[in-house]
Amino acid sequence: MSVSPRKKNEPPLVKGFIPWLGHALEFGKDAAKFLTRMKQKHGDIFTVRVCGHYITVLLDPNSYDAVLDDTASLDFSRYAQVLKQRIFNLRLPNHNPDTERAWMEQHFQGPSLARLSSSMHLHLQTLLREEERSCSPAEWRQDGLFSLCYSLLFRAGYLTLFGTEKSNNVTELAAVYKEFRKFDGLLTKLARSTLKQEEKRTASLSQERLWELLSPAWLNSSSWQQSYLRHLQREGVDTEMQRRAMLLQLWATQGNAGPAAFWLLGFLLTNPEAMRAVKEELGGLALQEDGSLQHHLLDTLEHHSTPVFDSVLSETLRLTAAALINREVIQNTTLRLASGQEYHLRQGDRVCLFPFLSPQMDPQIHHDPQTFQYDRFLNADGTEKKKFYKDGERLKYYTMPWGADKNMCVGRHFAVSGIKQFAFMVLSRLDLKLCDPTATVPPVNPSRYGFGMLQPDGDLEVHYRLKTLDPENC
Repeated sequence: MSVSPRKKNEPPLVKGFIPWLGHALEFGKDAAKFLTRMKQKHGDIFTVRVCGHYITVLLDPNSYDAVLDDTASLDFSRYAQVLKQRIFNLRLPNHNPDTERAWMEQHFQGPSLARLSSSMHLHLQTLLREEERSCSPAEWRQDGLFSLCYSLLFRAGYLTLFGTEKSNNVTELAAVYKEFRKFDGLLTKLARSTLKQEEKRTASLSQERLWELLSPAWLNSSSWQQSYLRHLQREGVDTEMQRRAMLLQLWATQGNAGPAAFWLLGFLLTNPEAMRAVKEELGGLALQEDGSLQHHLLDTLEHHSTPVFDSVLSETLRLTAAALINREVIQNTTLRLASGQEYHLRQGDRVCLFPFLSPQMDPQIHHDPQTFQYDRFLNADGTEKKKFYKDGERLKYYTMPWGADKNMCVGRHFAVSGIKQFAFMVLSRLDLKLCDPTATVPPVNPSRYGFGMLQPDGDLEVHYRLKTLDPENC
């Protein structure tokens, strides 16, 4: 490995042994492991060569605003467009991130959010009732928890945002889910352009099938999808690209909730103390609603605080939300860190933040960061804990699963609502237990670092059966 600064005031440059490729293989195989090693050797800022590109990695959360607030020299849309073309074969030459964000805010905030959450609630109820009709309360079923969570949440989310009369067909819905999982399984290789020949064919066929299933010709004129199509049409997007953009939205809205619910329930099942605390909170909500939690679940969750569950979700996301935040340097600039140090950034290079490593897995911020602690985000009095420190200084960013400030995920409230409804429905309607009482959550699939929620390398086998419920409250 050769290490030499290109200029005196530039971050340390780590080229790697392989010309041009640099550290591409290590980065793609396990970004967290590689960047942790680089941080230990070079500190909170360094530059690595990856496939001919120079990427400056910043791992000091106190300095993140210096990158996030600089919209004059650092651009986030250019690399996003590259990924859209690689993954979705999608080209949006007139794309305006500001107008798209404004459109998204109309649909994922305020009254529109309430309507979406209500629709999600109804679809989750319907799907769980289908489970009820297919088995008796005494019958134990076995499934992988990841498969169970992803399937139910994907189908409910799909019906909420992409539903049509045709998509209510069980066979059609199953076809969309099957193709999506096939496509999602190849997504990281599509992004890195590392598909083998047979995988390219599989990915292409899945894309074609999903474009067909999501065809605008099927959509209802008053729907969320039609609103999105009108937005694309105003930007001059042709019909074929409109079709492809629907797959982008399907992945953006449905690719993370299922994995997040899996990790949350997996951590609860393997941490009995945490499960007891959440069930006590759930039982308290039922008492407040005179035992009719099932019937009024959505209203209950909107009007009553759930600090224990919220802490469990925050801790789950701290451990498993692992997106990379990328910016392209569009003009030479100087990056000033919180420490006062200044570094020169070259036009054409890229800057990358990885909140998963810091702040989320930073032992100076979170004690024993590799361990799930359900009450990590709770104060002693049961309120939400918001004060975290590093080197005696209070942090603005102590966990960043949704991004930061004006760049935070617009759909986060809808995602949290869906995960929360799903988790509470499962815990209140199903008896759920591990097939192996000594099992632990599976390790992560390291190739997913950088692409939102992590996914497991394997599954967690569970037994489940229906609880006996009062029909009036189902």
